[in-house]
Amino acid sequence: MDGLPGAFSRLTRMADESPLIRSLRAAVAAAPGDVPLRLHFAGLLLAEGRNDEAVAEAAVALQHAPGDADARALMIRAMGMPPAPPTPPAPPAPAPPAPETPAPAPVPPRNDRNERNETEPPAPAPPEEPPAFDWAAAEQQVQDLVGPRFLEDPQAADGDGTAGDAAAWDVDAPGAVRLADVGGMSEVKERLEAAFLAPMRNPELRRLYGKSLRGGLLLYGPPGCGKTFIARAVAGELGANFLTVSLSDVLDMWIGASEKNIHDIFETARRQAPCVVFLDELDALGAKRSRTHHSGLRNVVNQLLTELDGIASGAGNEGVFVLAATNVPWDVDIALRRPGRLDRTLLVLPPDAAAREAILRYHLRERPIESVDLGKLVKVTEDFSGADLAHVCETAAEAALLDSARTGSVRLITTKDLLAAAKQLRPSTEPWFAAAKNVAMFANEGGLYDDLLAYLKRKRKL
Repeated sequence: MDGLPGAFSRLTRMADESPLIRSLRAAVAAAPGDVPLRLHFAGLLLAEGRNDEAVAEAAVALQHAPGDADARALMIRAMGMPPAPPTPPAPPAPAPPAPETPAPAPVPPRNDRNERNETEPPAPAPPEEPPAFDWAAAEQQVQDLVGPRFLEDPQAADGDGTAGDAAAWDVDAPGAVRLADVGGMSEVKERLEAAFLAPMRNPELRRLYGKSLRGGLLLYGPPGCGKTFIARAVAGELGANFLTVSLSDVLDMWIGASEKNIHDIFETARRQAPCVVFLDELDALGAKRSRTHHSGLRNVVNQLLTELDGIASGAGNEGVFVLAATNVPWDVDIALRRPGRLDRTLLVLPPDAAAREAILRYHLRERPIESVDLGKLVKVTEDFSGADLAHVCETAAEAALLDSARTGSVRLITTKDLLAAAKQLRPSTEPWFAAAKNVAMFANEGGLYDDLLAYLKRKRKL
């Protein structure tokens, strides 16, 4: 609030200024590099007694023309300092020697001192030299009005801090999500614990059994079944930072820039270790090179393979855990699934009954509901993904809201609303299983999709 009176007075002064001053102010704003125009404007401000504004304008003029004598003179006048002493003229050339003349007779000394003082004037005192202009004091006086001419360090893109302190990639701190927060999916949790988490939690046992931490985990399954949420839960279990990478973060129109982005991402993860690097939609980022005709995408896959091996870093990928997710693992380049890279594969299926109940409770927790039979709702939503269940709750809420708007009285969401919403929606996982069935039956080289084949047989989808 301390600056409000000053701001109000400045606004009042600008409102009272003459049309000439207003016109010159607009002209200076339109042509900030015109030093003579700015000095003329500063002179008018000084003539009206507005010394502070004249100092600011003279300082800006000196920024554009540091050696301008008129700008310096105007600055001195506006700050009320005495002018700089004039440069003394050059001494005249010595006169030629005069012809010799007889020396005059010596004058006897006069003993009367008073008589001498009356006849001879006293010698004048030497003139006092004016103080030199203090440019350091002038700079301190206008430093709040005019910024520095040059920046010592390059700034970040947002102008906040130096570029060296700016983070190239957003790394999330260790989150509070744990596997216990994932409803149901006991088989998925057991496989994660055995293949990924237990060796990392027990370094002594890992060394005893010679278990390596190299490699990563590939999550695949129908869309909307919680692969990203599970990846965050794994990062929470490890107490590691979390870095999400998608295709838009990597691809660049310039040759070589995409590969550099991949390298920078992994370098950031190594500096932030322990860190989980989550490669979302791996089929787009690491598509099969045999089907890729664009050399840029092929080079991205090559760079990704190099970073997964830790070749680009002298210390390797110690403390960097790579998780990836895809809906179509059969479109991922086979080299990415080689041992030592994304060699562990986990099928994330639609949520089971316990998981569906937990998801429905979560999406209904802040909605007005009444006597909802979750057991009946869980039975009719088999094969629904987590995204499908969220949509069921949203649709039921829309129906209750519309009914309340029509009748003018608020009513609660009931089991009938939820069952009607579930009946309108077909599981979004069905098209995925229709496509995955052919892969599991006819392209299961090396048993890559045995878990998918077993699920399809158990559900009688073959």
